[in-house]
Amino acid sequence: MTRTAEQRRSDEKVVYNAFMATCPTRQVLATIAEKWAALVVSALADGPRRHGELMKTIRGASQKMLTQTLRKLERDGLLTRTVTPTVPVRVDYELTDLGRTLVPVLVAVKTWSETHIEEVMAARDAFEEDE
Repeated sequence: MTRTAEQRRSDEKVVYNAFMATCPTRQVLATIAEKWAALVVSALADGPRRHGELMKTIRGASQKMLTQTLRKLERDGLLTRTVTPTVPVRVDYELTDLGRTLVPVLVAVKTWSETHIEEVMAARDAFEEDE
């Protein structure tokens, strides 16, 4: 039976499923679901920032954790790192077009967390009482 070009292209499409252990989408999901990654993307939503500015905004992140998170996000094409050769050297981080597509999703999760934290804390307290 002869197959059309469209049928052949359809057969060649890769189906991604993050529930499968070997699917590369699982790695991306793991990266963007990390606490620091979500906060970095949210912090960069308003424009580029320097490492020190991110440290001040994202309190509690160690310099090492923040640097590792920035590298992962850069590797995945979600942000860019621009080095300006001044004294001292200036390094700016900025979301790429791809990274900006994550902003509404992560800001929604952040807003949900801030809105529902009291309910979550009450559920935790109730859970602890039952233990």
